[in-house]
Amino acid sequence: MKGALMLSWILIICLSQVAVRSQYYSDTRPYHPKPPKVTNLHFFMHEHTGVTAVVLTQANITSNNSSVTFATLVAVNDPLRTGPEPDSEVIGNVQGISLLAGSNASSTQYIEFGFNTGKFNGSSLSVFSRGEPGLAVVGGRGRFMMAKGTALFNPILINATNVIMEFNFTVVHY
Repeated sequence: MKGALMLSWILIICLSQVAVRSQYYSDTRPYHPKPPKVTNLHFFMHEHTGVTAVVLTQANITSNNSSVTFATLVAVNDPLRTGPEPDSEVIGNVQGISLLAGSNASSTQYIEFGFNTGKFNGSSLSVFSRGEPGLAVVGGRGRFMMAKGTALFNPILINATNVIMEFNFTVVHY
């Protein structure tokens, strides 16, 4: 009995030494964070209803007086252009989903703005926010690693078949 107790104490002391001596970081490679950058972006999203924005599902509600059906889930894949003109240069695309969940046509959106030309080729910005005038930038890839910021939008054209939105992003990234 006395020998088992002594062995138990020796094991406890040995295990505590292992925990004390282990390290979760490296002394040989210190962390030197890059300074944050602020980038302002300006571009236009061109949406064609039924082509680049498609209703995936919709709630079966018969007593809705809103112009937009409550609980509608829409998938989007819209081109990003340098200007509001339909023939302006394509710089990327917007992909994601939008849930129309309010009686006043408000929406919650998860969308990613991907760039495939120029300085930001291969980079993207992720937005997860309510469809208010200012969207929250919650992340990014490529040159927009660890991005955060805001995206302000202004509707240029909205009709039955087309939507053109102007976006002004202010992004802090590393």
